[in-house]
Amino acid sequence: MTTLHRAREQAAVLAEAVPWLQRYHGSTVVVKFGGHAMVDDALTDAFAADIAFLRLAGLRPVVVHGGGPQINARLEGKGIASEFRGGLRVTTPEVMQVVRDVLVDEVQAVLVRCIAAHGVPAVGLSVDSGLLLGEKRTAIVDGEEVDVGLVGDVTVVDNLQIEAVLEAGEIPVISTVARSTDGVLLNVNADTGAAAIAAALSADKLVVLTDVEGLYRDWPASDEVIASISVDELRSLLPSLSVGMVPKMEACLRAVEAGVPRAHIIDGRVPHGLLVEIFTDRGVGTLVLPDGVTS
Repeated sequence: MTTLHRAREQAAVLAEAVPWLQRYHGSTVVVKFGGHAMVDDALTDAFAADIAFLRLAGLRPVVVHGGGPQINARLEGKGIASEFRGGLRVTTPEVMQVVRDVLVDEVQAVLVRCIAAHGVPAVGLSVDSGLLLGEKRTAIVDGEEVDVGLVGDVTVVDNLQIEAVLEAGEIPVISTVARSTDGVLLNVNADTGAAAIAAALSADKLVVLTDVEGLYRDWPASDEVIASISVDELRSLLPSLSVGMVPKMEACLRAVEAGVPRAHIIDGRVPHGLLVEIFTDRGVGTLVLPDGVTS
């Protein structure tokens, strides 16, 4: 490919992005970052570059992060087994302390530095500033409720903290640890935490980065990805999904039910997949839409 051909292709991509730049200028986009990409330095840097690009392009990105691989590694180092029920981490008080330390002191700090390295300041927000209040929840296993310890759902989001960071032109980076009304720390799944934050901010879009291409139509019999699905269709499909996909699709369902117009599942292992989803006609992954909406 000649230099001229390459330049023409790049120009075509930029031209394709113009309508989407106009559409989403000033929009609040909540992006959940987690999975394999978090332990791959190149993918983490590409993600940070994408987030910086969104802000420089006039969007208002809010990053909500997980830290499963790092938490697993820290627990293993302490000789503590990782246990999951219904896709949620069983969280004892000892595990909770590890979760808090890894998310706030390690993962969040790395993301803030990576985003800032691309020219846009980022600010870490966490339970330390009283950002999230929550209440305990259970998991569903084989149709039955089971206890998972200090695991919670977000009940209150301090929007003013997030809005103050956005208005300053900075990027909020949020760890999903909440505090209950009686002061107990709760481990909030980052997917469902991102949904609660997107709903509280009346965000225009929720994007969940994961380790698969999207929601498969008939896994494992088929690897066909569902391009878009309505809330009603997803609600009926949810009980049949694999354990790992339940929190992610539940997050999209909750967000759209709460008024977020669009929620996406995309493959975080693909460099710059976030930009492809937002700024091109093709898009990637699975889009969850309100009932009766087709695009």
